[in-house]
Amino acid sequence: MLGFIIALVSGALMSIQGVFNTEVTKQSSTWTTSTFVQATGFLACLIIWFVTEKDQSFTMLLKVSPKYLLLGGMIGAAITFTVIKSIESLGPAQSAMLIVASQSVISYLIEVFGLFGVEKTGFAWIKLLGVVLFVAGLLIFKWK
Repeated sequence: MLGFIIALVSGALMSIQGVFNTEVTKQSSTWTTSTFVQATGFLACLIIWFVTEKDQSFTMLLKVSPKYLLLGGMIGAAITFTVIKSIESLGPAQSAMLIVASQSVISYLIEVFGLFGVEKTGFAWIKLLGVVLFVAGLLIFKWK
């Protein structure tokens, strides 16, 4: 149940952050906003690390394998940019729905094929049906 609640909070925070970032971009620029978001996020993480895990060394990152797993920060910058641009173009609700649809499809493919070290779960028709219904919901939402 805790995981469910955390996921709901995460989704809410992502929606709020996307709107905030888009509004800041209107008063500055996309990459200025993205840089600020990543820098303040870095500072927050650094402070939280210092308070909660300072006994854990950053040198542990040198042992991460495969090395491409360390691209999360670069992906985070791309996420910030693409969320800002999608909200500018489509608005918060439609952007969020398409983002979640994309996350659902890609996450399912990662599980089915066991990509990036994730345990392979195998294909299930009922999960595919869930994704199809989700996409159908997006089309209904868009329909005028």
